[in-house]
Amino acid sequence: MRNVWLLAALFVLAACNQPGKKIDSTSYKENKKSLAEKEKDSPLDFLTITSHQKKSFFGLGNKTVTKGEVTNKATVCSYKNVRIKMLCYDKDGGRIEEHEDVMDDVIAPGQSASFKTRYKLPKATDSVAVSIMGATPVAPEDKN
Repeated sequence: MRNVWLLAALFVLAACNQPGKKIDSTSYKENKKSLAEKEKDSPLDFLTITSHQKKSFFGLGNKTVTKGEVTNKATVCSYKNVRIKMLCYDKDGGRIEEHEDVMDDVIAPGQSASFKTRYKLPKATDSVAVSIMGATPVAPEDKN
């Protein structure tokens, strides 16, 4: 049993990173490039959306105001032209109307952008679902 603990301790010590060991800058750049490619290829994996709706009592007509925020969880890639889809459902779950908007803002990595829409929705609208349909990636600048 004592030999097992000694052997385990040797494995742990061998696996530890050596102090003073330098990080290979070429492998770091390669990892950063592959991460950027992944973020460019699948923007929906890195963008999240939150929203809430309320009825507007001021102004002409009975409009529903949707306020929300799109957050970029990517680490390298920025996104622009984020396409937002809003689906309106009745109380039975049937879709009765849909709208699409485009956010022109560039959303940097780790940042958020707010949006606000106003639509006159049918009276039968019971719930509204908001989702992201797509976005255009903005290539990160190469800083050598």
